[in-house]
Amino acid sequence: MSTAARDRLAATLATLSVLAAVAAGVYLLNSPFEERVLRLDERRASDLAALAGAVDLYWTRHARLPASLDELRSEPLGVVNWFDPASGPAYEYRPLAERSYEVCATFERDSASSRRRGFSGGAWAHRPGRQCFRREPRTLER
Repeated sequence: MSTAARDRLAATLATLSVLAAVAAGVYLLNSPFEERVLRLDERRASDLAALAGAVDLYWTRHARLPASLDELRSEPLGVVNWFDPASGPAYEYRPLAERSYEVCATFERDSASSRRRGFSGGAWAHRPGRQCFRREPRTLER
């Protein structure tokens, strides 16, 4: 085998190695579009957790659930994102009983199948589409 042929073979193998590494990286880390979708779903879950925290604070102050999201918004509660970060509509909140309510959001992906840094959603695990989470308010320590 001539030196030129060996050089071509080495260049071809190096190129294939680089392409395989890039493909493996995209598979393991997801495409930029998929990463954005997963980050938005994580943000939605985080926003719902903050919303539940705001309900807990309202419950602690008033010993009752707020009647609506508008009533909850009228309270000084700290930083709460009330709207979906991508599509814009407000998250849903609905009291169900004296000590029960639900919060809802629309997710893009199933949290159980996410490869993103082991995120599975925990208490906010979800499937794609509109998901509601039933919660009971907690009294916060003053």
